[in-house]
Amino acid sequence: MMLFLVLLFFAELFVSLKVGIVIGFGWSVVWILSTMVLGGLLLRLSPYALMSNFQSFNFGRFDVRDVHNASIAYLLGAILLIVPGVLTDLLGVGLLLYTLYLHMFATMRPTRQEPYKDHFTDEGEPHVIDVEIVDECDRSERDRDGR
Repeated sequence: MMLFLVLLFFAELFVSLKVGIVIGFGWSVVWILSTMVLGGLLLRLSPYALMSNFQSFNFGRFDVRDVHNASIAYLLGAILLIVPGVLTDLLGVGLLLYTLYLHMFATMRPTRQEPYKDHFTDEGEPHVIDVEIVDECDRSERDRDGR
């Protein structure tokens, strides 16, 4: 884990310096400050985003795994935008786009239906056969009636 963080730090430093050379020092400062403000705003609005995820779960558009993935991706994306650097900003935007993807395409699943709603009709239960019971009389009565 520590090795991963050290590699991430050096990759972040390298990418930030290369982007800083290309766009200039002033624009780099504007980039870092604007993404920090955006990340802080998204983090401040995170309770509303989490409630939206849980409401989608209640309406049957999300399952538990999608709620978890969307919530974690939103929070990590906002935190990564606050961390200064180009690479972490790109990772944060990627996670936020993943959250948007879940909200756009996970809602296309069919909604939950009430169980056994279609099984009962006005005529009664569909699995019951309506029968008529006929009393059988003995042969002597049938012979008298002429049947």
